[in-house]
Amino acid sequence: MMFRLLVDKRRYISTAELLELQALCALLPGPTSTQTITVIGFRLGGPNLAYLTLLVWMAPSVTLMTIAALTLSHLDPVRVGAFVQFVQPVAVGFVAFSAYRIAEKVIHTKTAVGLMVASAMMAYFFQLPWILPLLLLAGGAVTTVRYRKHAIIQEKKPLQVEWANFFLWLGILLGAAVLGHYTRLLPVRLFENFYRNGSLVFGGGQVLAPLLFAEFVKFKHYLTAPEFLSGLGLVQAMPGPNFSIAAYIGALAMRPAGGPGMQVVGALVGTAGIFLPGTFLIFFVIRFWDRLRQYRVVQASLEGINAVSAGLVCAATFLLYHPLPDRELSLPFHLGPIDTLPLNPLLIGTTFLVLLSEKVPSVFIVGAALLAGVLLR
Repeated sequence: MMFRLLVDKRRYISTAELLELQALCALLPGPTSTQTITVIGFRLGGPNLAYLTLLVWMAPSVTLMTIAALTLSHLDPVRVGAFVQFVQPVAVGFVAFSAYRIAEKVIHTKTAVGLMVASAMMAYFFQLPWILPLLLLAGGAVTTVRYRKHAIIQEKKPLQVEWANFFLWLGILLGAAVLGHYTRLLPVRLFENFYRNGSLVFGGGQVLAPLLFAEFVKFKHYLTAPEFLSGLGLVQAMPGPNFSIAAYIGALAMRPAGGPGMQVVGALVGTAGIFLPGTFLIFFVIRFWDRLRQYRVVQASLEGINAVSAGLVCAATFLLYHPLPDRELSLPFHLGPIDTLPLNPLLIGTTFLVLLSEKVPSVFIVGAALLAGVLLR
């Protein structure tokens, strides 16, 4: 979607710039899509436009997920799950299409193909948080040997690093931990929980979800498994980043503290905690990135990082497919021994082909999946 809107239609940046910024954001903790769109705003209009871009990007989904949490206590979680039952396979179709588009743009050599396949297999079989940055760094290291193919920049600007945003990120991380430990206030502890998770997650919502489930459902029991899974299904249908599930979890976690007002506080705390770390870190790096990329070794590493990024999206497609509940579509006619078809692969494949045609807006695809869930609940 960013290629289609920001590169092809609006021409805000070039394809090479978008791929480069996406690769840079993939190396940092936090929501990659949010960091990418924020840093594009920074490139176009400085810090003020970057903050506005971040706010506009996350506000719709955060607002809707907060409303969902406030109304969940009046609805049956099973019924909510039925409403969003077709959204998850459609979301997997979106991820599969993203993998195809990214690979189409960044895979041009045999080395890149090998890195994409190897990283996809490693990410699939070793589902550990630290494996993602390790694979990205390894992919960049592999292609640095080709640095001589890149042109030498004769007049390099001196590398100057501004440490303010890094120390701000680190100070809040340590300060929130200490404050939460001594005050035991639930909003403070929630902020620390989300801020810590936002500082450790590389990739996106598919990586964040199991960490939040383990901490807030299994360990702290702030919400039930059906409530969490209902939110996970709903966030797939929302515009914007999947990290906005933090608003939903934060609102439900604050139920013991009071009424809707305290739940809104929980949603705001969760949103701030999950989005701030990645924002601080990308603002720290982007200020010296243009000078760092002058070096041929850094330029050469981007080929490997992009190839690994494509592999990680491929792995995410399969990782998101497995938890889908089995569903079958009964045929209105007999096709030999076949009376039913597996519904999930059918929905994923249809979503992929519709996106490939570029004739149907993405919001209509998600809307159709939600409508089907309402009618066939």
